[in-house]
Amino acid sequence: MPSSNITSNTLSKTPVKGRIPELNFLRSGKARDIYEVDDDRLLIVATDRISAFDCVLPNAIPHKGRALTGLSRFWFDRFSSLVRNHLIAADVNEFPAELLGQLSDESKLLLAGRSMLVRRAEVIPFECVVRGFLAGSGWKEYQRTRMICGHRLPEGLVESARLPEPIFTPATKAEEGHDINVTIDEMSRSIGEDLTRRLEEISLKIYREAARYAETRGVIICDTKFEFGLRHGQLDWPILVDEVLTPDSSRFWPRDAYAPGKPQASFDKQFVRDYLETLDWDKRPPAPALPDEITKITSEKYLEAYRLLTGHDLSLTV
Repeated sequence: MPSSNITSNTLSKTPVKGRIPELNFLRSGKARDIYEVDDDRLLIVATDRISAFDCVLPNAIPHKGRALTGLSRFWFDRFSSLVRNHLIAADVNEFPAELLGQLSDESKLLLAGRSMLVRRAEVIPFECVVRGFLAGSGWKEYQRTRMICGHRLPEGLVESARLPEPIFTPATKAEEGHDINVTIDEMSRSIGEDLTRRLEEISLKIYREAARYAETRGVIICDTKFEFGLRHGQLDWPILVDEVLTPDSSRFWPRDAYAPGKPQASFDKQFVRDYLETLDWDKRPPAPALPDEITKITSEKYLEAYRLLTGHDLSLTV
């Protein structure tokens, strides 16, 4: 579904394997390309692009798009009994015959493992963020106010501490720049109290179930963000859209290395952010290129997150 746009100048410097010429290209996000299939369906293609500090980097991260797609598919399947989602098919061989008939063999190869055929939905303009631990912007706000997005927290918490209970901390979806944290009351005033409470309930339920499962796989889900959409104006039945519980939308920490009171090792792109923080760069485009070693390690982190959470290795033969 829609995500922050990147400038054509930035995109032109970003490695992309290619567009799908047989389909109507709609837009590019920081990591995804979106195509129109028909009035009711879209094709979302996860590229190997990576962004940090709202800039798309000039390097591609090998296998990243396929890891994101595989993880989203895993979680969509796992939580299908909790909440409906927009996924129709994530295997090219399972695409409808009328779609397959439009695609060349080259396009099918490009789409293999990194594409999702999805139902269109009216995307709700809020990120549904759930935090189980104190990190990132939440840690910064807590240090100033002892609160996060209107939630009063206990005194004396340290960086990376487990919160007494997971909390729902929505954010606005910015077209450019950082999303902005808001309170639940602010979200309610925008989209209505009933829909807000429904999204809070679903988001917390998915997070708790995912966090319990992930810890059995050696992974701590520090926080994550969900996106929801509405089909045909059904306000009482939002569906889960976009990506789900991936290293791009979540902070994943190795459980056996967890040590509160400091930043944690991670399986997500925090590794890239940490590297970029060591550079003399003002965090404005153009972003600097990553050294080969940083690119390699980042790819390995995405593949390791996939392996731990799904229980098997991502096939790299495509």
